Amino acid sequence: MEQDYIKLIFGLKLKQIRTDKGLSLFGLSKLCGLSKSYLNEIEKGKKYPKPDKIVILSDKLEVPYDEMVSLKLDKNLAPIGEILQSKVLKEIPLELFGIKEGILIDIIANAPSKVTAFISTIIEIAKHYSFSKESFYLASVRSFQEANYNYFDHLEQSVLDFSKTYQVDLKTQIDAKELEDILIEEFGYTINSKELALHSELNDLRSVFVPKSKILLLSSKIDDAQKTFIYAKEIAYNYLDIKDRLYTFSWIKFDNFDQVLNNFYASYFAGALVIPRASITSDIKNLFGKSVFNTKDFFKILNKYNASPESIFQRFTNILPHDFNLKSLFFLRFSHEKGTNRYELNKELHLSKQQSPHANETNEHYCRRWVSLKVIKMISDNTSQHEFDIQISNYPDQEKQYLVLSSATADPFKSNRFRSVSIGIEINNLTKRKIAFTGNSKLKTVDVGVTCERCNIVDCELRQAQPNVIEAQLKDDKISEVVEHLQRKFSN
Repeated sequence: MEQDYIKLIFGLKLKQIRTDKGLSLFGLSKLCGLSKSYLNEIEKGKKYPKPDKIVILSDKLEVPYDEMVSLKLDKNLAPIGEILQSKVLKEIPLELFGIKEGILIDIIANAPSKVTAFISTIIEIAKHYSFSKESFYLASVRSFQEANYNYFDHLEQSVLDFSKTYQVDLKTQIDAKELEDILIEEFGYTINSKELALHSELNDLRSVFVPKSKILLLSSKIDDAQKTFIYAKEIAYNYLDIKDRLYTFSWIKFDNFDQVLNNFYASYFAGALVIPRASITSDIKNLFGKSVFNTKDFFKILNKYNASPESIFQRFTNILPHDFNLKSLFFLRFSHEKGTNRYELNKELHLSKQQSPHANETNEHYCRRWVSLKVIKMISDNTSQHEFDIQISNYPDQEKQYLVLSSATADPFKSNRFRSVSIGIEINNLTKRKIAFTGNSKLKTVDVGVTCERCNIVDCELRQAQPNVIEAQLKDDKISEVVEHLQRKFSN
C-alpha cells in the first residue's frame, strides 16, 4: 500500500479507539504523555508514530499492539479501507478533474463516518447495477469529456503537427493506404489481414496489435473507412508516444484507468485526422446556414470523409461546442437485433448537463418515438444499407425540444444486428440563431418521452408498457395531498 494510506488507516483507527473510550485529544495527550498536536497529526494521517510511541498508545488505550498496526478496519470503517487498499485513488488521475488526492484524504480523515456511509452507498448501487471496474473507468472518461465539452485543443494541434511532419494533406480525403505506408515505413509495422480469420473466437474484433513484433492483425470484414480509423489510432499511439495502451479493437478489458484515457486520446486523434477540424467546421456552417434542411446536403458530408457515420457524428460533438458554442447536446448509439423488441443504448455522451434521452438501467422501454429507434427499425425491416432521419423531439413535461439527427447501418460483424447513432441539440435562442432550418415548419415535431413507464402521452400508438412509474407517483401525490388536508383540518 501507499505509505500515505497506511498513515491514514492508522490515524482513523486511533481516532475511533479514542472516541470509543470517550477521550478528547487533550485527554489522550494527558493519558499517554504525547503532545496534543502530535496526536492530531497522527489522526489526520499526516504522521505515523514510531514503534515506541505505538507501544505507549497500545498500553494506555489497552489495545493489543498487533491490532493497532493492523490494516484491518472494523465494519464501520471497512469501506474506506477497501477503497484505499484497492488503489482506486491512484488509478484515476484526479488531477484531470482539478482534484488533489491530499484533499480527498483530508475529507476522509475529518469525517470518516459520513464518508464511510457515502462510500457504502456507492458500493451498494454499483453492486445492484453490476457496475464493473471497466464501467467505472468509462464513466470517469465520459465525465472528463463532458467537463471539457469534448474538445481537446492539444490533440487538434497534434494532428496539425503530424500532417506537417509527414506531409499528409488534410484538404483531401485520407485513405487507408497513405496511413498504412506511414505505419510500415516510419513505425516499423507489419500488416496481416489473414490471421484473425483463422480464429472464430475473434470474430467480433477488428484488430489485434502484437507489440513485440509490431504486427497489426486486421479483420477481413472491415471496410476501408474502418481500416483507415484503425491505422489512424495506431499512428496516434506512436506519434503521441503512448505506452500504456490497449492491444485490441474493440477492447476486451482494461487493466487501469490510463489505458481507458489513452484509448480515448488515440480515438480522438484518429477522428481529428480523418475528419479535419477546418473542413468539417466549414461543412457544418454551410449545412446550418440553409433555411431548409436537405438530406442530400447531410449525406454529402457523410460521403466526403473516409469515415463511418459514427465517427462523423462523434466529430460533431467535438466541433459544435467549441466552434459553434452549441454545448447542450447529446450523442447516442443504439444496437438492435432483428426479430426482437429490445434496443440497447450502449454508448452515450451528454454535454452541459444530463439531457432527457438517456440510458435507463431498470429494464424500462425506451420511447419508440425517438428517431434513434425509428431509423434502426427502418433498416432492420428493409434491405437498404443506410437509413437517416431528422426530427424535433418535444418533451411536453419538461418544456424542452431537441433537434435530433439519426443514422442507422447494419453491424458488419454480427448478422441480423443493426445500430444507429444520433446527435441531439437542445433548441433555444442560440440554436435558432446558429441553425437556420430549426424554424422551418416542414421539419416534423414529435412529442416524446424517456421510457414508456415514465411517459404520460395519452393514446400513444407505439407504447410498449403502461406508465406505471407515473401512475405510482400520482398515487403518492394524492396520498400526500389527503394527509396534508387532514393535518390542516385537525390542527385548528
